[in-house]
Amino acid sequence: MKTYAAVFLGSLIVALGFTPVAGWLARMLNIVDHPGTRRIHRKPTPRMGGVAIVVAFLAGAVPVLLLDNRIGDALRQVREQVVWLMAAGSLIAAVGLVDDARNLRASVKFVVQVLAASAVWQSGIRIESISAAGLGPLDVGWLSLPLTVLWIVGLTNAVNLIDGLDGLAAGIGAVTALVIALFSVWTDQLVTAVLMLALLGSLCGFLVYNLNPARIFMGDCGSTFLGFFLASAGVLAANRAGTIVGVALPALAMGVPIFDTLFSMLRRFLERRSLFAPDRNHLHHRLLKHGLGQRQAVLVIHGATAAAAGLGMFMMITRGALTIIVFATVCMLLVMVFHIAGSVRLRESVQKLRENLRLARENKRQQKVFEDAQLRVREAETFDAWWTAVCVAAREMGVSRVSLKIVNHDGTSKCMVWEREGGVDPERTVCTTVPIRQRNDLPPLQAQVDVPVNGSLESAGLRMNFFSRLIDEQSMEGLLNTDKRPRADLVGTGAAGGSGRGRAA
Repeated sequence: MKTYAAVFLGSLIVALGFTPVAGWLARMLNIVDHPGTRRIHRKPTPRMGGVAIVVAFLAGAVPVLLLDNRIGDALRQVREQVVWLMAAGSLIAAVGLVDDARNLRASVKFVVQVLAASAVWQSGIRIESISAAGLGPLDVGWLSLPLTVLWIVGLTNAVNLIDGLDGLAAGIGAVTALVIALFSVWTDQLVTAVLMLALLGSLCGFLVYNLNPARIFMGDCGSTFLGFFLASAGVLAANRAGTIVGVALPALAMGVPIFDTLFSMLRRFLERRSLFAPDRNHLHHRLLKHGLGQRQAVLVIHGATAAAAGLGMFMMITRGALTIIVFATVCMLLVMVFHIAGSVRLRESVQKLRENLRLARENKRQQKVFEDAQLRVREAETFDAWWTAVCVAAREMGVSRVSLKIVNHDGTSKCMVWEREGGVDPERTVCTTVPIRQRNDLPPLQAQVDVPVNGSLESAGLRMNFFSRLIDEQSMEGLLNTDKRPRADLVGTGAAGGSGRGRAA
């Protein structure tokens, strides 16, 4: 216990002393987070706190390798794995620091995270089997690498995304480190306990300067390192204990950032936006919109994290199906927190999903109609045939009206009109003008197209897009290049099909 206490206090003291130094260096190097539309803070704040966390962690953990006791011996026996883990974590922190200073592309950071997670897997820290509810162990085989990488990279980015309020990510990380440390002591995992206590001390020391109003931020350097190391430590604890509880416990402690990330991805998917698009509906944003201040919002999230972690600790003493019941219950409670805050609405999500499925089916149907119409228009050799094919396509695509003004050689003109039976409701119609190319020595014609708004503007826009594309791609250039160019006064008017009417005005 003396070694454990020394590790925690050592990293705590280093963090307390080095964090102000990191802030001074950040100002010297201009690694400062300035206020903006996507920022909540109101004054420039240094963002090199992650460096202090990493330095304090290493200062507390590395000296244990030199100790001549049971804990030191245990750490030296797995020295290769520990070195790989620290090296990979340091790489993640270094890339995060560069991102804080230069704003790296997301793809670059993602590739580095995958490589670092793969290196951890290669060192032997990996998800190899699953054992729960009295079943198993179930060997995952070749899925070991993708599962391990997915867990580590996913949690790395989840912590990065939740780092939006003063003290939020550091507090969640401290609770998670404490949970893994207690589990490791319970299962006599000396190495994992030392690593987590060193991380816990560094986070506690950093929090002194990071609580609202924050004097320094951890930045991507700290948030990605924190998520990466907690995820890796969870896998290491699960391997040593031979039970999935080693991963399930930190998953519950990190439940807020995990669910926050999943629900953010769900919202963006339903809104058909990029999964990496900015989002102002994270849990902490929702709490602020409900009128809570930064401190109150952080306390609520820390309370939810502590409650989830505390209830999850019962998995350490349960067996079989009861362990799964505890895990599922805590997950449901966390989902309720997000539902109450408004980060996720089941009914709205289902409605949005149905609307997206309807639009997908509509798009597929319109694509088929468009392809069939292309064949008919391409086969047209005369204006009559071309106009007939266009009118049939308009009927099948849900267009309500098409008009085309034809100018004769003598200066007179006629207007070709196709109109769906029932007429046009101008208040629920999208109208546009589509140019139709003719021979080079003739100006383009103008087709007026009306599409009814049936269901949504997006659906109307989809139909308008396909029909306009048809007219644009299958213009009259080929028809009017022949010597037998049709005149408007000779064009037939009965091309509307069975559910519309055509006329020449």
